[in-house]
Amino acid sequence: MKAYFIRRLLLIPLTLLGVTWLVFSVTRVAPGGPVQRLLQEQAANGDGGKSNSSHQQGGMSDEQVEAMEEEFGVDKKMLIAYGQWLGVVAREDNLSKREFSEAAEPLADGAEAIDVVAKGTDRVVKVTRNGDQLVSAVFVDTGEKIENAGWSARVESPADRQDRWLRRQTDADAKPPNYGHRAVVFKTNYSGLLQGDLRNSSTYGDPVIEMVFERVPIALYFGILTALITYSVCIPLGILKAIKHRTFVDNFSSILIFLGYSIPGFALGAVLLVYLGARAEIFPLFGLVSDNFSELSGLEKLLDLAHHTVLPLLCYVVGGFAGTTMMMKNNLMDNLAADYVRTAMAKGVSFKRAVFCHALRNSMIPIATSIGGLLTIFVSGSILIETVFDINGFGLMQFQAITDKDMPVIMGTLTISAFLMLLGNVISDMVVAMVDPRIKFN
Repeated sequence: MKAYFIRRLLLIPLTLLGVTWLVFSVTRVAPGGPVQRLLQEQAANGDGGKSNSSHQQGGMSDEQVEAMEEEFGVDKKMLIAYGQWLGVVAREDNLSKREFSEAAEPLADGAEAIDVVAKGTDRVVKVTRNGDQLVSAVFVDTGEKIENAGWSARVESPADRQDRWLRRQTDADAKPPNYGHRAVVFKTNYSGLLQGDLRNSSTYGDPVIEMVFERVPIALYFGILTALITYSVCIPLGILKAIKHRTFVDNFSSILIFLGYSIPGFALGAVLLVYLGARAEIFPLFGLVSDNFSELSGLEKLLDLAHHTVLPLLCYVVGGFAGTTMMMKNNLMDNLAADYVRTAMAKGVSFKRAVFCHALRNSMIPIATSIGGLLTIFVSGSILIETVFDINGFGLMQFQAITDKDMPVIMGTLTISAFLMLLGNVISDMVVAMVDPRIKFN
């Protein structure tokens, strides 16, 4: 069994690699993106995106657009950009650029030199080129080669810059500007998923990992409460319905749970907000805490949190009652009708002991298979319910990232959700193996 679970755990990175590569590819080829979105916003607020002598597009200069492309990796080929996101391919940071035509110093043999200030430092780098080739790059103050200090340099040709300009154009007849040679000084480092860096949100500019950690407590709060309420209510109710099969208790409870199952949580939330929030003013209309939450005492904070939790929590749990309850009931009824239970009762075992000591454990096996999925529920939240109640949780963040085409947030939340789903499947196998001794993973 140990070897089985080791193999399953080793498959998680490979599966996660395939999932993230697939989604990363889709986000790259899909129309739109952070750069295009910001260009459109700038164009709507500016002069309609007409270019001027500074090569501005939508109110943004070429330098600003290129900086955005470099931040989100859209200037690189897809495989290289994915490697940078993973953290296995070096990323260029602290880029400093300057055209040779601005203040080039002519040298012998047709070479030119130009001074570039290394970004983040006061040190000046003299970059020398001969045609499209980089000859040397040294610090002016010491004459030391920049690679000795962890820096690099390259020369971009006019053709390279024009190709990059054309890639971001939607007009096939667009004519690129007349660029010159440009010196680029930069540092390289590995900064990606493997280093714990999910980059910054293209919408808010905040680190994605910080945005996730801010919202995970909310998702955990509702996820744990939902799981506790669902299992503590559904398992006893399923046992009661199996014992009281076809009685008034069974029929009446079936009507209630299927009525709740048929109502979408977000639709129920909207109705509750209208009648219990806006009209009756019993519950708050939005948020998880009041505006003056920080000024309340400990007990008042607890009561305020509970007051805001009632309606969204009800919407979370109402849809899950039917599936778990009916699974528990049907499994228990099947086991009560099995030969081993009838044999035990024929030997003098009481009905109560046959239910709780013999049939119940086997009936819990299908329930145990869904326990691993709780990991995903704990952090995924509900997009629609969080939107209705304006709760800034993990689900709402995913929804906003998709609508805003915020690629760093989409990739970050997807990676976390996919990893927890894969880990949850392994945990489900472990729980089933503990509950059912017949299972041997050989």
